[in-house]
Amino acid sequence: MKKHHKNICDACPGEISRFVRFVMLSTSLGRLRLIGLLEGLSFLVLVLIAMPLKYFVGEPLAVRYVGMAHGILFLGYLLALVPVALDYRWKLSTCALGVLASLLPGGPFVFDARILKPLLKVSPSTATKS
Repeated sequence: MKKHHKNICDACPGEISRFVRFVMLSTSLGRLRLIGLLEGLSFLVLVLIAMPLKYFVGEPLAVRYVGMAHGILFLGYLLALVPVALDYRWKLSTCALGVLASLLPGGPFVFDARILKPLLKVSPSTATKS
């Protein structure tokens, strides 16, 4: 008899399963991690590509579009921090680190690796203050 899976994630082994869960965005943590990745990339593109194009080549259009996308992602990142902070009962200092990460180039990547990725192993209901 064929075994039925409750969801697609159960059918995937190891790393693929974690990737599928991340892409499916079924949790506030997954959404924050994705928005953080996009926000961090947009910040790097803005600082390393668009701004040099504006100031060294005289092409301000790149800053206009990349800056707009980054601004939207920045606000989305800050908004996505709230449900994760509530779900995992973060201390104010952890919330402040999340906000600080959004202000630094590459900050969301470090915050993801040090704070968010370890939370994948913890259920929000069993999380303690961190």
